[in-house]
This record gives sequence, structure tokens and C-alpha cells, in this order.
Amino acid sequence: MFTRSELEIKTIKELRDLCRRYGVKPTGNAGYKTSYIVTLMAFPLLALQQMKLGKGLKSPNFNAIQVINSAIEEMNSPTDEQTALIRITLEGRKMSYPDRYQQENLLNLHKAKMSLEQAIDFLS
Repeated sequence: MFTRSELEIKTIKELRDLCRRYGVKPTGNAGYKTSYIVTLMAFPLLALQQMKLGKGLKSPNFNAIQVINSAIEEMNSPTDEQTALIRITLEGRKMSYPDRYQQENLLNLHKAKMSLEQAIDFLS
């Protein structure tokens, strides 16, 4: 990600700002450039190693993905009329109250299903 040469030409303030930008802490004494350089060069590989070890953010197991798939199937698909209402809602048209609440609920349900399907695509 960063090369040693591109980091060595930076000032301590610039290196400190980079560490703050990415949310990492310098290794050792913060008064030395080396503390920042080591951290900035090492964090990408450390992050990947942590993922391999199952530490921090990790992929869900097969059972968890099956649960998401089950939720998508349980939500079913919209009818033609529901699809039409979703489309007209996305165009900004709103029903009068109290039907508007159900209209918004239908749209939110549709968005939730689409997000779950997108999540499955990301995880595949």
C-alpha cells in the first residue's frame, strides 16, 4: 500500500495525519518517524492476517447464509399490483393517510428484500 520511500519523505505531522486518517496507532514512541512508518506499512497485511485467523470482520458461515436465504424466500415476490405501487412510490407519488403508512411499509419491505439479495451477492 505504502512504500517505505514514500513514507520516509513525509514529516512526523504528515505521518501522524495518515495514521489518524486510517485509524491506526504508531508502534512505539510517537516522537519517531519509524513508529509511524512501521504501522503504515504493516497494517494492510495485519488486517488480512487477522481475517484469516477469524479475528474481527469475517464471513458468515453456511448456516447464517441459509438463514438469510430463508428470509428472502419467506418475503416472497410482489404481485403485479404491488410492483406497480412500488414503482409509482419511487416516482414520488404518495397515497393519502392512513394508506400512506402501508404504502411506505410496502416500499421499505421491498428495499429490505433487495438489500438482503444484494448481501447474498456480496457474500457469494
